[in-house]
Amino acid sequence: MILEFVTFKNPAGLSREAELAGARSVVAKWRANPDLLRKHFMRTEDGSHGGAVYVWKSRAAAEAAHGPEWRASVKARTGSEPTCQYFDLLLLVDNEHAKVTEFPEPAGGA
Repeated sequence: MILEFVTFKNPAGLSREAELAGARSVVAKWRANPDLLRKHFMRTEDGSHGGAVYVWKSRAAAEAAHGPEWRASVKARTGSEPTCQYFDLLLLVDNEHAKVTEFPEPAGGA
């Protein structure tokens, strides 16, 4: 599994409510992506930055979803370029569901 950490600078004065409305507007798009297992929308406490944490089946899936068109849409919406970092997801402790999941190494290594 691949964990992708995406951040971008928010426009000055963007309210939490406005950012949440933007997140809600793309839920159907992300739910329709069969390679996306989980997405957490996030924002810094001071609202200066936004982003998301994604769990993907593969890095190729993450990169396909976040190509030039997506990058341009983030820049148009926020005025800043998104930054994407990729991680090999090793283990998940899920206390909410009383579960621990260990993930195999991604195909081709990390």
